[in-house]
Amino acid sequence: MIILATILSCISLLMSVLFLVRLKEPSPVMFAKLFAGALSPIWAIFGAAGAAIGWIYQAIWVVPLGAVGTGMMLWYLWRCTKDHKGFEKAFGSGWSEQINTQQAKGMTKRRWSPFLNIKAAPEPIWERDVPYWSDPSTDDELLCDIWRPGNGTTSGLAFIYFHGSGWAAGDKDMFTRPLFNHLTAQGHTVMDVAYRLIPEVDIYGMIGDVKHAIAWMKANATRYGVDPQKLALGGSSVGSHLALLAGYTPGLPELTPEDLLTSDLSVLGIISYYGPTDLLASYDQWMQQAESSNRPEEYRYAGRLDILLGGYPQDIPEVYQLANPTNHVHPGSPPTLLIQGDKDLLVPVETTRALYSKLVESGVPAIEVIFPWTEHMFDLILPQTSPAAQSALYDVDRFLALIANRD
Repeated sequence: MIILATILSCISLLMSVLFLVRLKEPSPVMFAKLFAGALSPIWAIFGAAGAAIGWIYQAIWVVPLGAVGTGMMLWYLWRCTKDHKGFEKAFGSGWSEQINTQQAKGMTKRRWSPFLNIKAAPEPIWERDVPYWSDPSTDDELLCDIWRPGNGTTSGLAFIYFHGSGWAAGDKDMFTRPLFNHLTAQGHTVMDVAYRLIPEVDIYGMIGDVKHAIAWMKANATRYGVDPQKLALGGSSVGSHLALLAGYTPGLPELTPEDLLTSDLSVLGIISYYGPTDLLASYDQWMQQAESSNRPEEYRYAGRLDILLGGYPQDIPEVYQLANPTNHVHPGSPPTLLIQGDKDLLVPVETTRALYSKLVESGVPAIEVIFPWTEHMFDLILPQTSPAAQSALYDVDRFLALIANRD
């Protein structure tokens, strides 16, 4: 039993120590950190069990190992699920009264529950590979998936989602089924978009795909029981960058395809999961990581920006500025929910805070949620147990409900 106590306590302590590791480059340790956070309640139980067994069997030296691991895990759980005043600051003290009863039934009831069941009942209608635009130069169709409430009762809101993976990889239906199942249970319609990637297109073609997706949903809103004036954008990582950039520049000629210049591309809200908001700062961080890496030639993130934007920052600073969502914030920008971990390896958390400050200064309803000891992609790893993922989902539920009820 002493061996068991030692193993349990050491596992808990090791997982908690991972929180304190500051990575210099992407590595397998990053995924270990993600699992440390996602399974933190289990590691807390391991530590408590190890300490208790050690106490009972008088292996006193095991007790502090398990106690420290348990304490750090419980602190992480508490901090991630602690209530904040973001909604009150953004939407007023009576914000919760704006959410109708029907929507509330499908929302998470608390910020964290052990083994949260986020499947929709009844099963949503999942329409796959729906064309939303064809590239006239190649006749290639761009596709999306449409998720609809299984009972046919809609909130009138469509959530248009853009995947991550560094502007160069990824596709729709990428670890997002639990989220989309959950949102359809509240009556929302989800459009999961596949957009073109580098090197096939640059930032202008990519943001063009995003805006064509918005235009398509507005044009097909009646077909899906959606109000064309009630669209919200969102995504993870670079998908959030594209959502923010499109949402803040609905009619900007430099970032709008010619065939959409007279179209209404406005949206009611944006949700950003750790999206890059300042590409100059991101470029600098990624270059520093490449220089400190033992394999700089394999590090691709800064190089992706060169391809996406057409050159180095010192050569085309105006393009980098054009592609920064923060530079396009204005008093009429849509309400925005910003979610990120403070240990994010790939996106400087300071830039997210700067965007939030700019939104508040401009009078735009905005909520900033920064989770402690939390890495990039935290929401995609075991959301059924992850305190950070569940707490973020709690905020997403309420944000979308408020947007759906706005006039």
